[in-house]
Amino acid sequence: MLQGGVPGANWQTRERFHITLRFIGEVDGHVAGDIDDVLSAITAPRFRLALKGVGEFGGRHPRALWAGVSNPEPVEHINRKIETALQRIGLPAEERKFTPHVTLAKLRASPHGRVVEWLTGHALFSSVEFDVRQFELYSSTLTPNGSIYVVERFYPLQ
Repeated sequence: MLQGGVPGANWQTRERFHITLRFIGEVDGHVAGDIDDVLSAITAPRFRLALKGVGEFGGRHPRALWAGVSNPEPVEHINRKIETALQRIGLPAEERKFTPHVTLAKLRASPHGRVVEWLTGHALFSSVEFDVRQFELYSSTLTPNGSIYVVERFYPLQ
């Protein structure tokens, strides 16, 4: 089990697990329609994926724990297609490097040493493989207990 052992960790529930392919931010209804149109036109094959390994974002001041993916190429392929499509309709380019991952916990004032212990203890983590048959467009609302995600649209993979 991955959860536990890190003070200040707000562990995500399984229902909240996802890989963010591209953060879009707040948009108006017209732009949302354009986004849906270009995402609907994306074609990519289905694939199998497993989660593998763990990491953190934030360095000496960790802010999140995550699980990586075993085979990043198909996820990166979809990310590139989404990024290109969104730039074509005028959205600015994403400046952050894309790192396919599933956020496991958000951290608040977690002691660096305890985070390192957790990372060391879970370094060999690996999940079973699962099928990836679609990608989804989410909206989210930030609450004191974390984000609430709502699937707005499903986009099937071939």
